[in-house]
Amino acid sequence: MNTRHVPMRTCVACRKTFPKAELLRIVRPPQSPDVVLDEQGTMLGRGAYVCAQLPCLTRALKAKTLERALRCPLHAQLIERIRAIGEGGRVSS
Repeated sequence: MNTRHVPMRTCVACRKTFPKAELLRIVRPPQSPDVVLDEQGTMLGRGAYVCAQLPCLTRALKAKTLERALRCPLHAQLIERIRAIGEGGRVSS
């Protein structure tokens, strides 16, 4: 019996490897200055993965590892949404 391959990704804050489905993906779409939260993990563009836990999200925002990985600044609305996810789970648009 064959086992299905599980894609693994690295959190930009803690540098630990997790299955792709367990991490949040934040994307800078091509030819767009806006950075968005990729709920489904399928958007085109430069992406960065971070754990959905408050310590990792806080570290990623404070040390600007997300901004470095995406090569652009994050806007205030997205930062607040990321913090809300860390404090209480996933948040819809």
